[in-house]
Amino acid sequence: MAPNVNPTVRRRRLGQELRRLRELRGMTAEEVAERLLVSQSKISRLENGRRSISQRDVRDLCGVYEVEDRRIVDSLMQMAKESRQQGWWHAFGDIPYSVYIGLETDAASLRVYEPQVVPGLLQTHAYAEAVVAGALPEATPKDIQRRVEVRIRRQERIRETKHPLRLWAVLDESVLRREVGGRQVMAEQLEHLNQLTGLPHVTVQVMPFTMGAHPGVNGQYAILEFPEASDSTVIYLEGVTSDLYLEKANDVQSYSVMYEHLRAQALNADQTREFVEKVAKEYARG
Repeated sequence: MAPNVNPTVRRRRLGQELRRLRELRGMTAEEVAERLLVSQSKISRLENGRRSISQRDVRDLCGVYEVEDRRIVDSLMQMAKESRQQGWWHAFGDIPYSVYIGLETDAASLRVYEPQVVPGLLQTHAYAEAVVAGALPEATPKDIQRRVEVRIRRQERIRETKHPLRLWAVLDESVLRREVGGRQVMAEQLEHLNQLTGLPHVTVQVMPFTMGAHPGVNGQYAILEFPEASDSTVIYLEGVTSDLYLEKANDVQSYSVMYEHLRAQALNADQTREFVEKVAKEYARG
């Protein structure tokens, strides 16, 4: 596998290019499916990067789209080959949110609103264990440990020296008040949270209870942006059995505007550090 190749992102880029070629031919996904004797849903999944794309798929689609430039075909075939490789997270087995990890691994910035728990990238090991164990009561100790290891590995993105992930997190006050893992674990977690905000690329804001209803009451979401202009921004909504990824311009605009309202209404960064420190001391005192 070529260095710095992210299979998830390669799939998205390849899917976007295949969609562009289809639209240049003036064809619908249904028409392409009929030509190739496959389902329309397969064409849609190939184009949105949710399905692995084989070199045979690329060859067949290029034939339908009458792509004659061999350099374009070869480039798409190489992208298909790279998109079928495995990312680092596959070494940990079947991870239900592997698509998200792939996107996060290649993202330039991440904006997240979290109403329940500290975001995974900012969790301590002990807090992460308590969160996973509590969220998955039927999970085995081995499964819990595997998920925690993946979470800790993901945190390398905000510790990179050259191109760290730009992280902005707005947390509801309930995140600080929910006692996950016990008072000592919470005290250590909140101290850790304030330490990380000392990094120039990490910003945390708290939405206090006193703010009342606000644009985040509908639940958690994340906005991922990428360094390549050709990679569209993705809105990630986590679910219990399946996740939702939104890329349409109207959806991205709506969630982005909502996030700006959250940032404006929450405590600023300095106020947040003072607030978090106060709550951490309350936990430490017992």
